[in-house]
Amino acid sequence: MWATLTDRLLISGLGRDSVMLALGGGVVGDLAGFVAATYMRGVPVVQIPTTLLAMIDASIGGKTGIDTPAGKNLVGSFHHPTAVLIDPQLLATLPLRELRAGIAELVKYGAIADEAYFAEVESAVPHLLAEKGRNSDRLHSIIVRSVEIKADIVSRDEREDGLRKILNFGHTIGHAVESISGYSLLHGEAVAIGMALEGALAERIGLARSGTAEEITRVLRLAGLPTTLPPNIGLDAVIEAMRSDKKRRQAKTMFSLPLRIGAMAGQDSDWAVAVGDDQLREVLA
Repeated sequence: MWATLTDRLLISGLGRDSVMLALGGGVVGDLAGFVAATYMRGVPVVQIPTTLLAMIDASIGGKTGIDTPAGKNLVGSFHHPTAVLIDPQLLATLPLRELRAGIAELVKYGAIADEAYFAEVESAVPHLLAEKGRNSDRLHSIIVRSVEIKADIVSRDEREDGLRKILNFGHTIGHAVESISGYSLLHGEAVAIGMALEGALAERIGLARSGTAEEITRVLRLAGLPTTLPPNIGLDAVIEAMRSDKKRRQAKTMFSLPLRIGAMAGQDSDWAVAVGDDQLREVLA
């Protein structure tokens, strides 16, 4: 699709004064952003996210990328949007499954950066899933706070050399599971599984406060999200899929792991924790 879109732009004669509009969910935003980043060596892109996950996560921060048979987002670039236009009224027609997937990222922001916000998300989940919750002031304020958390982290580490790595909580296992599923799992569903398992991993290796994984899992289940590997996905396949992860170093996979709700480990190691396959296998099993 990246090649097809680029060819269409070239055939249409569009020049460096063009602007790309990314109207859609996270995949559309990532694709359009990468097209904009590479077309004529870079043209502006405006993100107009239409899903909860895209509003609070994918459209913010300038990461663009496309998936390959080897894994997710292995080809991409950093290309910040000229503007991000978020209209929560678009969520009125969002399928319930997509809304739940977005809630996974809400849980992530609380888990990595704000204990009080984590509690607010937990208390708001039943309201957000109700018919009138999508156009409520409560959802609007939650979206705003999520954007604030991500924008603050990105502004302090634009290219993921340090602090920004904490945004990867749940994504190392999550990306592997998502890829193995043939993308039958939504991104938020895969990240939910990843957060539950990576929280358990943090406790298993002695990093996280006891009960942290249980707190995360409780809220995810409240939102109707999966928290365990699907029966058709084996642990060996997950470990093998993670071998191509961008964060893998010296035969160990680098994880962003919590100390407790609202605080992440790894401040003295560029916000990443190396975990061996044997430790990982114990948790996945």
